[in-house]
Amino acid sequence: MIYQGKAIKVTRLDGGIARLAMDLPDTGANVFNELLLEELKAAVMEVAASDVAALLIVSEKPHFLLGADIGSFSETFALSEPALLQWLAGCNAIFNQIEDLPIPTVAAINGMALGGGLELCLACDFRVAATNAMLGFPEVNLGICPGFGGTVRAPRLMGVARAIEWVRTGKPVPAQQALADGILDGVADPEFLESSALEMIEQALRGDLDMQMSVQQKINPVEGDREAVNALYRDAIASLEKKNGAHYPAAVTALRAMWEANCLDRSGALESENQAFAQLARSETSANLIQLFHNDQYLKSKSRELIRSVRSPSQAAVLGAGIMGGGIAYQSALKNVPIIMKDIAQQGLDLGLAEAGKLLGKQVDKGRMTDEQSERALANIQPALDYTGFDKVDIVVEAVVENPTVKKAVLAEVEAETADGAILTSNTSTISITDLASALKSPAHFCGMHFFNPVPVMPLVEVIRGKQSSDDTIAKTVAYATALGKIPIVVNDCPGFLVNRILFPYFGAFCQLIRDGVDFWEIDRVMEAFGWPMGPAYLLDVVGIDTAEHCMDVMAEGFPDRMKYDFRTVINFLYEKDDLGQKSGQGFYRYEAGKGGRPQKTFDETIAASMSELQHGSGTVSDQAIEERMMVALCLEAVRCLEDGIVDTAIEGDMGLILGLGFPRFRGGPLRYIDNMGVANFVAMAERYADLGPLYHPTESLQQMAAEGRRFYS
Repeated sequence: MIYQGKAIKVTRLDGGIARLAMDLPDTGANVFNELLLEELKAAVMEVAASDVAALLIVSEKPHFLLGADIGSFSETFALSEPALLQWLAGCNAIFNQIEDLPIPTVAAINGMALGGGLELCLACDFRVAATNAMLGFPEVNLGICPGFGGTVRAPRLMGVARAIEWVRTGKPVPAQQALADGILDGVADPEFLESSALEMIEQALRGDLDMQMSVQQKINPVEGDREAVNALYRDAIASLEKKNGAHYPAAVTALRAMWEANCLDRSGALESENQAFAQLARSETSANLIQLFHNDQYLKSKSRELIRSVRSPSQAAVLGAGIMGGGIAYQSALKNVPIIMKDIAQQGLDLGLAEAGKLLGKQVDKGRMTDEQSERALANIQPALDYTGFDKVDIVVEAVVENPTVKKAVLAEVEAETADGAILTSNTSTISITDLASALKSPAHFCGMHFFNPVPVMPLVEVIRGKQSSDDTIAKTVAYATALGKIPIVVNDCPGFLVNRILFPYFGAFCQLIRDGVDFWEIDRVMEAFGWPMGPAYLLDVVGIDTAEHCMDVMAEGFPDRMKYDFRTVINFLYEKDDLGQKSGQGFYRYEAGKGGRPQKTFDETIAASMSELQHGSGTVSDQAIEERMMVALCLEAVRCLEDGIVDTAIEGDMGLILGLGFPRFRGGPLRYIDNMGVANFVAMAERYADLGPLYHPTESLQQMAAEGRRFYS
């Protein structure tokens, strides 16, 4: 035994080879925390002091190493810049010591090697990975950049162009592609991984592999045509700045550090990387994105706990075979949960099957499925005009027209055709689940299951608990949503549930701004600059003006104090003209079929001019005031949803808006946005608009939070 710690053990193999095995205790995966870093440092020092001929680094876990334990380093990232730089220098000294060992070093990569895990591999002389391994630098997705030498060693090993792609996208890359890109030296079947790594060590010891060349390549400046390299960086940075603007600076900052380090040796290049890391790690954007990582883990953990004791549905059914029903059927079939798709007309079934077939065809075109796999998935969808087979269904998703009378009739009808204990759900966006349950004999077996359109793209499913929904019903519905690859959030019943309840005050603020003379395209410009993927006018066109009109009626009835308006809104105006947005070819914008048949918007001056009759104000509202009025209305409703118990935590409130509505990720969600501004500052901002009505009145609880200096996130 050369070294024995809690997380690392170094043993001596035949031939004088040291085998460093990572096995972090009390966890299913290796991650860099202080324990693993400290033991890695100690273990490498013991190896350096020994007489071993080579070093093999392996993992005893299913994955090699998944990067840094973000939770354990949150306090580290909040250090002063000098202290953070000192910490980074200490960590990099460990990797440098591995790289500087005068003996061959090989990493045998099983499973995933991400972030710091991949950077550890790059510090070795050679790397061999299992055929099913995945490698990558995901740091930019957390608003940071590689900090343990990734931007230094990657371009020197694999070339600048490929390193730029790896670092800027943060996408994991399969082993065969990593081999082709030059970051690996070999790929082996999983059962032969370690023996292949040992053979690579033997080749190095015989001199068939040049370890000195590998080391020199990594510690010297990048080789190649300087002007060509400069052009690569310029083009990549310009593309990123156009795509992300200033909202997501991590990738651009990482590439600038790589570019600056291009002509530097290892020491100078690491210093450049560390400066970039320290700048990013201490930013608000990084803090928000890291919090979202924790939020995502929380949601997954909560779902796992909820479904621990239930069996996931193995046979599903959907009622209604339109675009939504076809999308649900496709998603279920894709995830290998057979589904009956029922409609009252053959034309509807044909549309639903065509929608599912089109979506599967796209998977084939993108190389994600074979034709045979697509055919098998499509065979998981059983079209039906009657209830044959419904007695064997575990869960039913009702997705008929958004009309409570129709929904109640359909739900009562299907209840009579299903076995006792089958779960019934309604894919409604606004209608009360408790009210719909009144049509059922067993309301305990009923809840809401609100998918977002388009179903294959949108990750969120709202699972809505009615007053009589049982825990078992909620758990089985969450299990089905999880089996479909969706992220379920359990919400309590109220008009609009979570996402639409928060969205429609935002639309209300938009309508008030139009009334006050602000042009809709100006509001879109301001809110897209804020970070929304589309402004409110464009979003309304996508949602459908008729859908928005219906939802506004529901919300006005449910919350008349703040969501019933005493003026004719622009949504009323367009609905009366039958300008329904993309579905009719005209709403706020005009639409024509573009590439791939997707509707492309164009601005039409006559549409804008027609709205002048609604505008009674001067229109002299600053960009800042537009942004504040829109965001105050939305954020206050998010606060009310939390206070009313519609969701249990701020995490679920924020993630619902991010996953279901596209709230700007870099801002962390509406409640995190309030935290970042400071609750007292937000309350003061809201009070500046109090004369606009109850939509802008802070709640008593929020005012109390402001007075006490409390936050939504501790």
